[in-house]
Amino acid sequence: MINTQKTKTPMPHQDAKLRINNFDEVALGYTVQQAQNEALRCLSCKNSPCTTGCPVNVDIKKFISQIVEGDFESAYQTIAKTNCLPAVCGRVCPQEIQCESKCVCGIKGQPVAIGRLERFVADWHAQRQTTQTSTCTKQKIAVVGSGPSGLACAGDLARLGYQVTVFEALHVLGGVLAYGIPQFRLPKEIVENEVENLKKLGVEFQTNVVIGKLFDVDELKNQGYSAIYLATGAGLPKFMNIPGEGLSGVYSANEYLTRINLMKAYLENSTTPILKGKKVCVVGGGNVAMDAARSALRMGSEVHVVYRRGEQELPARKEEIEHGKEEGLIFDFLTNPVKILGKDGFVVGMECVKMQLGQPDASGRRRPEEIPQSNFVIDCDLVIMALGTSPNPLLKNSTPNLQTDKWGCIVVDQNGQTSMENVYAGGDATTGSATVILAMSQGKLVAKSIDEKLKNQ
Repeated sequence: MINTQKTKTPMPHQDAKLRINNFDEVALGYTVQQAQNEALRCLSCKNSPCTTGCPVNVDIKKFISQIVEGDFESAYQTIAKTNCLPAVCGRVCPQEIQCESKCVCGIKGQPVAIGRLERFVADWHAQRQTTQTSTCTKQKIAVVGSGPSGLACAGDLARLGYQVTVFEALHVLGGVLAYGIPQFRLPKEIVENEVENLKKLGVEFQTNVVIGKLFDVDELKNQGYSAIYLATGAGLPKFMNIPGEGLSGVYSANEYLTRINLMKAYLENSTTPILKGKKVCVVGGGNVAMDAARSALRMGSEVHVVYRRGEQELPARKEEIEHGKEEGLIFDFLTNPVKILGKDGFVVGMECVKMQLGQPDASGRRRPEEIPQSNFVIDCDLVIMALGTSPNPLLKNSTPNLQTDKWGCIVVDQNGQTSMENVYAGGDATTGSATVILAMSQGKLVAKSIDEKLKNQ
């Protein structure tokens, strides 16, 4: 039996008028009936093109067929063979440019909602808590950073029998999953549950440990770790270097989201200091910009997203853009800041210029060009810069033998090996800010590399 419906089964959502007043999850997840109805749209293609679009090679055809059969636990185990964070990936992966972009159903209609089905299976499993355990008897491995790349590497190594210790600089585990992605898109209970699953596999976690401060990479080696994986992410925010960026009321998206997500500034009784702003300008157009803008809406502000290209060039996920529009975000396209205006040390406005699109640049998008004498001012009292991030220089500065490139990213070979023997790196620390699933795929690659290297030794 096949469902010939051309469009995806709609995902239940919180009403936009309600959700702008809370930080509860927006997408509510499929029911059993909705999941099975959507799974029936899958054509079970012989060569599984969808799997070729998945960075961690989940057997998509198999887990969807198990949903059709009602065997949800087997579907979870199928996903878990290659993806240790399915509840996270089902929520935040850009499936539309990965697995779903390869789906044959997308030729004459919409692709199968693979991400929504992955989330359904992971949530179904989480309610039953039947995670397997593992016995760790092999060598000790250190993983630095508990973001998606570190967690993926740790999980695979633990399943292979290694004694894995994850060192996290912050007091909360999860890396960018904890401090960067808002509660309404990824509830922190989901991240905590995924971490608990890894603990059951034998992974040890140590928080408040800053490698490069408390001790360096060489000292880790001296503690008996046979291999070290550096998954420290990209937490250093970028700015425009325009006048006024030092004013009170200018945040990086990293700081703004960390105060809200990690330090719970959104709670009514929170003591976390944060400027709320009556009118907020978020500069940028990626997923982080959407997260910051939609968070600011929920903090009670009028929010403008200021982006130097047009709507067609927005790099954020379409779903997040649509949600933002429903919630009341105002988009100022073809607009670029040139100066932040202040009074008595605080932001009072932002001077901008209008832009036009010229020839495509190296990214394939048309290059924005300034229109002369088009300056104008947007009145605002809070500016959030969401322009991307680069790796924190702390590790580079404390580890002179660790080779980095001109952007501060750790240089690795095809196996994730750095310039130091038995020291590996991956995720945003090697690429700059990218996607959760790409970081996970690199963590899995390094886990395999470490296992092969140590077995040969």
